[in-house]
Amino acid sequence: MTEQAVAYTPLEVPVPPVPTKQIFSELQWTTLLAIADTVIPSIRGPSAPKSSTAKVIPQSQFDAIRSSLTAKIPHPDAASLATQYLEENASSNPRFRPALQQLLSEYVHEEGRKGFSFILNALNSKTGSLILTGSVTPLQNQPFYVREMVFRSWETSRLKPLRAIYKAFSAICKRTWLSYSPTLCPTIGFPRVPVHGKPADGVEYEFLQFPSGEDSETIDTDVVIVGSGCGGSVTAKNLAEAGYKVVVVEKGYQYSTKHFPMNFSEGSVTMFENGGALTSDDGSIGIFAGSTWGGGGTINWSAALQTQGYVRQEWANTGLPFFTSLEFQNSLDRVCDRMGVSADHTTHNRQNRLLLEGAQKLGYAAKPVPQNTGGAKHYCGHCIMGCHSAGKKGPTETFLADAANAGAIFVEGFHTEKVLFTEITGGRVASGVEGTWTSRDAYLGVAGVSAVRRKVIINAKRVVVSCGTLQSPLLLLRSGLKNPQIGRNLHVHPVVVSGAVFDERVHPWEGAALTAVVNEFENLDGHGHGAKIECVSMLPSVFLPAFAWRDGLDWKQFVAKLPRMTGFIALTKDRNSGRVYPDPADGRCRVDYTVSAFDRKHIVEALVATAKIAYISGAKEFHTSSSEIPPFIRPEGGSDRESPEGTNNAALQSWIKEVRSKTLNPERTIFASAHLMGTCRMGKSPRTGVVDPDCQVWGTRGLYVVDASVFPSASGVNPMVTNMAIADWASSQIAKSLGKEGKNGAVMARL
Repeated sequence: MTEQAVAYTPLEVPVPPVPTKQIFSELQWTTLLAIADTVIPSIRGPSAPKSSTAKVIPQSQFDAIRSSLTAKIPHPDAASLATQYLEENASSNPRFRPALQQLLSEYVHEEGRKGFSFILNALNSKTGSLILTGSVTPLQNQPFYVREMVFRSWETSRLKPLRAIYKAFSAICKRTWLSYSPTLCPTIGFPRVPVHGKPADGVEYEFLQFPSGEDSETIDTDVVIVGSGCGGSVTAKNLAEAGYKVVVVEKGYQYSTKHFPMNFSEGSVTMFENGGALTSDDGSIGIFAGSTWGGGGTINWSAALQTQGYVRQEWANTGLPFFTSLEFQNSLDRVCDRMGVSADHTTHNRQNRLLLEGAQKLGYAAKPVPQNTGGAKHYCGHCIMGCHSAGKKGPTETFLADAANAGAIFVEGFHTEKVLFTEITGGRVASGVEGTWTSRDAYLGVAGVSAVRRKVIINAKRVVVSCGTLQSPLLLLRSGLKNPQIGRNLHVHPVVVSGAVFDERVHPWEGAALTAVVNEFENLDGHGHGAKIECVSMLPSVFLPAFAWRDGLDWKQFVAKLPRMTGFIALTKDRNSGRVYPDPADGRCRVDYTVSAFDRKHIVEALVATAKIAYISGAKEFHTSSSEIPPFIRPEGGSDRESPEGTNNAALQSWIKEVRSKTLNPERTIFASAHLMGTCRMGKSPRTGVVDPDCQVWGTRGLYVVDASVFPSASGVNPMVTNMAIADWASSQIAKSLGKEGKNGAVMARL
């Protein structure tokens, strides 16, 4: 069916050193690690060596769990590995505390760290401990069963800060353990590299380097593009091929296909915004965005869907007729052709086949999802950590390569601090950008003469901001722009994750992550708002952290079921929106977004449909990322083929009734999103948007925003192709404006 993998080991990816500045006292660390060992406990029988930090269960129960686990472990010493897995706790791993130190010091904002510190201090005072735990005895000195009971009680505490701390502590402990556990991957049989496909050399790039010096370095160009993702890459290609001097600056760094796929511990730090640990202010939704060479196109799942007709009409109705024009369709087709987008060469893995076949059994509308894989097979589920085969034709393998061939210049490690303007009668004209370049060695904290930081000014006739939905509005604000729409109108396609457990091993990490979609429920309100059902990346550290923690033993048993799971997401075209804004202490991106009750109702319906698909396909269990919703455990009695009533099964219908009574309370549900849109939205006037129909920022000349932040509302599909098509159009308009100024050259051949 698919080509077997060639054995290889990806190159090691250096990551910045763990910050040495202590964020907690030793006593606070003791308390935090005691909580971590409550979330991820050592599971032992009474015959094992005694430990005050272990969860001791009856020997018969321990033996039964170990025996069941041993039978499912694909390892020659399965019994020993099963014991090690059960007895491992969080703090026994010497990498656990440094990883927490890096996560909390680098990727949690100051306000959040103060909140953690306050709770840890309170737990170590008699009064605070009494209020928070019901006892004056410090939590770390309590027996394990008391610690677990106390921690579990925080989830539904009457004190809102405790509910928030429960969610935050359980999330960071699960994520860190899943990323660094020495026993997890051998226990579940998860391979370091994809089991299908073979590595291939991707496009090689050269980046401008700067010598050390006190003065600012200066570059002159026609166009400077800030960001190398989907919008910036298409813009760079088109303008460079039109004959203009183009400089692309990127705050992240480039890694070759020889480094891919990265471990999650490497990739989260080097390729994701905020180390992959960005959440909304209320902690209800995890936000994932690319921060590397190629942006989100380097870490997405290859899904390449064009903008749907009802969304195009919705946008046109806001005074933007371009979106229902033939020109927009031509741009959509042009970018898809360059990436070789097609569904004709897809081999669906087990979970995507199950989604299509289950939908067919239930009469739901469903279809394959086109992939940007150059018209070739691409059977790899690891691409969220970088595509080792170069088979995913994202920006690095297509548009950026074309831009390089046309003479574009690239700079990595460039933090753009502000856009520069020239004041003229009638307005402000963008004249370039100013920023700080950090050499790769300096980024990694390596001492030596090669470690350089340098102020750089890039003078340009046009400035294109393509930093993405999170960072583009922040750059505009740092540059002194005052439009109140900047940063608002954030849409995110919130998802709830679900997982179905089967009797047999299904190796869910094999094969492309997202090749099918159920679109039966995408228009539940009659105005284009609803949810799609899709499959999801099944890498352990990506998929598993979303699921509810109920107790340490339950969590470890659940995690060990991953080889027998299929994973899904209910992806919502949200009606309601939020905002992004700079942190008042350090300027980093903050997200103010809570999934509305209106949008949550649509997710509930998609979860019900997903459970039906899983049930009709023979699943034995169905779990979600909401602790409000109990898992569905299939009654004994066989598969759906032996149950003529199918999804009319009384137990399933009773569970569905209970699910529909839930609200998906944001405090008890983990939402996630990797589709971020709207914070510099396009509008027909400055009162309704940040950019005009050509993507030029209202109130300026020569300054453009070209990325998904210009979407007038949520796209309803994976935003990559829509983003690129808008960039294709906008770059043609930029070329026209440059041509009118008499640049020696040409405008694009197609104009």
